[in-house]
Amino acid sequence: MKNLLIVLALILSANLSAQSDQTCFQKYAKVFEMRGADPVSDGTYKDVIVTIRKGSFADCFVGKVVVKNGAIDRNSIALSFVDNTFEPLRRSFKDSDVVNIINGMSKTMLTDDEELINIMFVSAIKPKKKAFKKAPEPSFDL
Repeated sequence: MKNLLIVLALILSANLSAQSDQTCFQKYAKVFEMRGADPVSDGTYKDVIVTIRKGSFADCFVGKVVVKNGAIDRNSIALSFVDNTFEPLRRSFKDSDVVNIINGMSKTMLTDDEELINIMFVSAIKPKKKAFKKAPEPSFDL
């Protein structure tokens, strides 16, 4: 019996650790995929998530960005410090294509250092949909 409990504990811990192997980018992307996002209008946003990925590594930062004509102004991307000041994100990009915003997330930008950068507009995420109320399991004495 004790061995069975140990095996069950190992299986449960393996499942939990497998679920937490997702990067911050993957977790945010899943929310956008599940809920969808409202269109992002032009303006300055100081509550975006800036994701920087390279290989299996991913980091997510709070940042700000300017949206002009429905696209990201690459020169406006900045990361936030804990005191709410900002520092520009200085990267050299491989292409100069327009960075469109689709479903609340920017098109992926590729740097000369092979980093992948996305901007996520969390304020545009649609509210969680209502879930149907499940019926309780029957507990009738037959």
